[in-house]
Amino acid sequence: MTGNIFEVAPGITYIGVDDHTIELFENQYKVPQGVSYNSYLIKGEKIAVVDTTDDQTGTEWLANLAKALNGAKPDYLVIEHLEPDHSSLISTFVEIYPEATLVMSATAARMLPNYFDPIPESCNIVTVKEGDTLDLGGLTLQFILAPMVHWPEVMMAYCPERKLIFSADAFGTFGALDALSEDWEPEAARYYFNIVGKYGPQVQNTLKKLSQLDIRTICPLHGPILTDDISRYISLYDTWSSYRPEKDGVFIACASIHGNTLEAAEYLAEELRRLGVKDVFVADLTRLDISEAVAEAFKYPKAVFCASSYDAGLFTPMHTFLHVLAAKGYCNRKAAIVENGSWAPSAGKVMLAMLSEMKAIDVMPDTLTIRGAFKEADRSAVADFATKVRDF
Repeated sequence: MTGNIFEVAPGITYIGVDDHTIELFENQYKVPQGVSYNSYLIKGEKIAVVDTTDDQTGTEWLANLAKALNGAKPDYLVIEHLEPDHSSLISTFVEIYPEATLVMSATAARMLPNYFDPIPESCNIVTVKEGDTLDLGGLTLQFILAPMVHWPEVMMAYCPERKLIFSADAFGTFGALDALSEDWEPEAARYYFNIVGKYGPQVQNTLKKLSQLDIRTICPLHGPILTDDISRYISLYDTWSSYRPEKDGVFIACASIHGNTLEAAEYLAEELRRLGVKDVFVADLTRLDISEAVAEAFKYPKAVFCASSYDAGLFTPMHTFLHVLAAKGYCNRKAAIVENGSWAPSAGKVMLAMLSEMKAIDVMPDTLTIRGAFKEADRSAVADFATKVRDF
């Protein structure tokens, strides 16, 4: 674990920590490039710290904080988000700096005992409302409530003097700062759709608030600080949270036991490309990390779900994938179904039932059934099916 201190803007210092020891974020998302827990120190005439860190990185964070303070004492700890990867050091902070005031939303104040019991009676807590400000002397924080982006207590803080927004988990990515590539979008999309994606309407409400501000820098709680082409990041968040597709193509998800269903899915992709569909993505759900498959699924207006029958139901990877898609708010898409079953095909009816429970999913009436091995005789049926998918 590493922690690098650097200046974000005059009077604002990054004091976060990179974690390369973590394998699974939230115990479910693979993070081969690690993750960053971002925290910031703001120095005006008074000093505020924005969020803490995960307890696994506490030693490094406390060292960064002490170094950035350089003998001074913080006046405030601004708590944007109570999820443990950002709040685990609150009690330690209070022990070291008992005179500091904790600043948070009223919802966060109600939730605080869920994570810290007991809270010292001497602890100074101030709750803030939408639009409230904190004057640090030379620098100001204006608070923007962002409930359900992606927890109910979340708030953001805008510094007008620096045209900078502390955006909580919004605009965050997987990946440690010292390991990220220059392309922000892939890991940002994977993070958005898996962590925040269910709450599109709430993200839209927050974006309306942010549109009233002059933002030149975005400081999220995970991933890089954003300073270039801010409109692009906000535009992508607008697209994602509106559940609009980014590409004009077809996403094919496949769960194949022995490879026959996958062969049919790949042939379907070839036929779609031959028919002029330029962007076709095939996700082998038995190999591709499910969080990546979820992010890809949201990019396309159409999806084809191809799966083997299994135990008179649906092969497990597809069942899990559809369950996760539903949980993340997958909607406003067209879908088609390909099933495989040697003697009693059952995958199609299960997939249809699961898709029918999602919002605004238009399922193509014709299901393509493969029986066992993908044979030469199946190719013409897949070709005909490809035409139907293209035209659907």
